[in-house]
Order: sequence, then C-alpha cells, then structure tokens
Amino acid sequence: MIEGMTREPHVSERTCIVTRQSGAPEAMIRFVRGPDGALAPDIKARLPGRGVWVTARADVVAQAAQKRLFARALKTQIDAAPQLAEDVDRLLEADCLQMLSLANKAGAVAAGFGKVADALAQGSVRALIEARDGGEDGKRKLAQAARRAGSTTPVIGLFSSLQLDLALGRTNVIHAALAGSGPTTAFIGRCRRLAAYRGVCIDGATAAGDENEAKPNGCAD
Repeated sequence: MIEGMTREPHVSERTCIVTRQSGAPEAMIRFVRGPDGALAPDIKARLPGRGVWVTARADVVAQAAQKRLFARALKTQIDAAPQLAEDVDRLLEADCLQMLSLANKAGAVAAGFGKVADALAQGSVRALIEARDGGEDGKRKLAQAARRAGSTTPVIGLFSSLQLDLALGRTNVIHAALAGSGPTTAFIGRCRRLAAYRGVCIDGATAAGDENEAKPNGCAD
C-alpha cells in the first residue's frame, strides 16, 4: 500500500487494461468518460461513472492511449489525448504540492538550510525536501548532518525551487524538512506514487540497472 493513502476494508483488486494484471486500486490510475465525452484521469478515484484502471506508470498509460484501449474497455467511442501520460503526471505532481501546502499550513514544514539542520539535530524530521535545481554543496552538507543525527528519513527531490516557493508561499526554497504525521504522511505517500509513475527514485534519481542490483536509497518500489 502507498504510504499516506488509506485502503477501504475488503476493496477488491482492479485489473489493468494494458497488462491485465490485478493490483490494489492505489497502485493504479482510474479513468472515466466525462460528461463531455472526453477521457478524464481520476487520480483520487472519486469521479462518478464507470471507470477503467491502468497501472500507475507513465509508460503504461501512454501505451493504453496509443493502442486505443480506453475505447475498448469502456465500450464506447472515446479518444485519449496524445499527451495523456504527461497530463496524469501533472495531476499527480499537483496533488503532491497541494498536500505539501496543507502540511505547511499545519506547521509541519521548516524551510531554509539553518532550520532544516536544526530540525535534523533535534530528530524531528520525517522527510527532507531538496529542490532538484538546488546546489549540490547544500545537499551534501545536509546529508552529512542527517548521517550525524542518525536520520534515515527519505529525501524528496521531485520538485523545482519555484514549485516549492508556490506551495509554501515563500521565496527561493531549496531545502525543507517535514515533521509530524497527518499531512506529512500523506505527502510522502503521494511523492512515492509520483516517483513510481515516473520510474525514478523518490529523490529524483533514475531507477535504472539490473534488477539484482541494489536500488539507490529512497527508490519507490
């Protein structure tokens, strides 16, 4: 189960229309035919109507669109946009940043190198955020601070500084730390889902290599 996402008791598994493999709903993306007849991604699985499910990976969503599998599964004429996989990525990304904003409003976010270093020393950090366009020197120093504090918290590197600025209502956010539960747990779970969709590790590194090799730290399974 994806961290931060609850699963209702006795919910049956869903079957991907591409791979034909079954899995938990939170590991897939639901799609419905909207009132206007267009295909709509339903990333929170709340929209009314008959839905079909696709494994939550960009390459699988793209394959479903290219092979016109949505029309076959929904048994109706419906066209999937060529950029459907990118549209889903943007929705998942926006969902993450919205939850980060909620965590910030709950007082669970500390931003800035000094505040993050202090939070690490106090042992109150659930997750670190590093802007993907931030300097390597600052990242390295905070990684050293985390090791000194014995912290094994995940490092999230999926977002740009500008995206973090907008989510947190601040300027030039490069480093941030999250504490607490609730929105923080939900944010981490959504980030793992986004990373898995992109086929990368939660810190933004490419999850490539032989399946027998150790994955980079923080890779989403």
